[in-house]
Amino acid sequence: MLRFMAHRPDSRPPSQPPRPRRFWGWGYEDTTADPLRLSLAESALPSLLGAPLRAPGAAPRIDEIELSAPRIAPPASLARLVTDDPTERAGHTYGKSYRDLVRALARDYAVAPDLVAYPHTEDDVGDLLDWCDRAGIAVLPYGGGSSVCGGVEPAVGDTYTGTLSLDLGRLARVLEVDFRSRSARIQAGVLGPALEDQLRPHGLTLRHYPQSFEVSSLGGWIATRAGGHFATLVTHIDELVQGLRVVTPSGVIETRRLPGDGAGPSPERLYLGSEGAFGVITEAWMRLFERPRFRASFAATFASFGAGLEGVRLLAQSGLHPANCRLLDPTEALLNGAGTGERAPLLVAFESADHPVSVAAARAAALCRDAGGEVPEGAVREAEGAGEREGAAGAWREAFVRAPYLRDELARRGLLVETYETAATWDQVAALHGAVMAAARRAAAVGGATPIVTCRITHAYPDGVAPYFTVLAPAPPGAELRHAGEVKAAITEAILAHGGTVTHHHAVGRDVRPFYEHQVPALHLRALAAVKAELDPRHVLNPGVLLPAPRRRGG
Repeated sequence: MLRFMAHRPDSRPPSQPPRPRRFWGWGYEDTTADPLRLSLAESALPSLLGAPLRAPGAAPRIDEIELSAPRIAPPASLARLVTDDPTERAGHTYGKSYRDLVRALARDYAVAPDLVAYPHTEDDVGDLLDWCDRAGIAVLPYGGGSSVCGGVEPAVGDTYTGTLSLDLGRLARVLEVDFRSRSARIQAGVLGPALEDQLRPHGLTLRHYPQSFEVSSLGGWIATRAGGHFATLVTHIDELVQGLRVVTPSGVIETRRLPGDGAGPSPERLYLGSEGAFGVITEAWMRLFERPRFRASFAATFASFGAGLEGVRLLAQSGLHPANCRLLDPTEALLNGAGTGERAPLLVAFESADHPVSVAAARAAALCRDAGGEVPEGAVREAEGAGEREGAAGAWREAFVRAPYLRDELARRGLLVETYETAATWDQVAALHGAVMAAARRAAAVGGATPIVTCRITHAYPDGVAPYFTVLAPAPPGAELRHAGEVKAAITEAILAHGGTVTHHHAVGRDVRPFYEHQVPALHLRALAAVKAELDPRHVLNPGVLLPAPRRRGG
């Protein structure tokens, strides 16, 4: 491999006992679904759906999983970095979509990676890529494994000698902090909580909190263009990236760290959203924030979701830039303890490290009233310091973070529980919302049951919004994957027909790629293929993501 940059020293994090992850589902072994919410769901859902829940199937044990023998073995020089441990291989087989969960619960691990590698340094990453490139081994870059679109699954066909899941988890340190510029150089494998723990002593924060925060990595956020904490203005990780280091089979690339740049297309933009198909992100310079001290928040309620959309539009176009601007439809609010199911709550919050934000919050409340929303006098809550989340906002946030654990439990009880997100301009969003709700209800209906379909707005822009749909419905026993595919196709076709994107912040992966090809120009796909051929000429990096996997070995 060509080495364009100087050797970097070993900067592995201090040794810590690992917190065991579930190999088959979401999150950690020591965390479960909220017992009260699970009990309420078990009692309420049968009547809402018009169908009983199944008895919960047993969670898989690793001794029940049959894995094929590894087809490859590392050279002696790399053996210390590589494992064929069954739990590691099983845990690196799938992401965290409903489709992944169904196969895991069925004990189907036919596509498990042959080996899992844990590089300690960037040079280790290069050496592993060198070996895989020479040997025709497909490499699946792996951050936290929270992909919901088939982004980490080793389903690469039979044109490779084997598959290697490349876990960046040991490249997990903040290497350098520039407080004056409010930025830091950070290794890509660090998970969200560990990143914030390392930034906290400096009084800084990345302030990027996707739902997968606990189990997703900086490199994964960048490679998938993840959406985060801020509902307006800085909605995606894109805006926070200053520069990158990327290891490819053709060499190492480092982009310059600049506050702004007009010298042609910015090179780091090529790797944002590349999903590991062009290279392995090992480091990033990230723009940071001082930790907020001042907060103000309130909840408005609207007679309908459509009325609430008008409130969101006024806020998004006001220039106030609330940090939180999340609209829940009445059913979404009811299911998450943030409402009674009669009105649509809009949760609005402002924050600043520099100045009180009560004036902005008061103006936002006035705009919500202008749109027909109810905001009681005195509803704006101010806080200085750590702040609190109470009422509807606090209930919804807690349910939001724990929702994936509840999803797993409901899937074990025979339910399809899946999410679908998009974005559309203001002139199209009302029609898109109606079309998707109708398509989801039709496609998800099985045996006379009534699917539950909800929507919330996660991010808002002056020119449009990002609706996020959730479907709960009984799944036909033995045909769960087929049914989930039909629901996904119906929803995505409705999204494309009404001007939406196939993904706003969940990336493309293998699952969305067939729809992605209908969204982007064919010439653009050919341009990406040319980039792939230059950086990864033998197509060993995450084949089948963004672009079709090669049909024959060597490309």
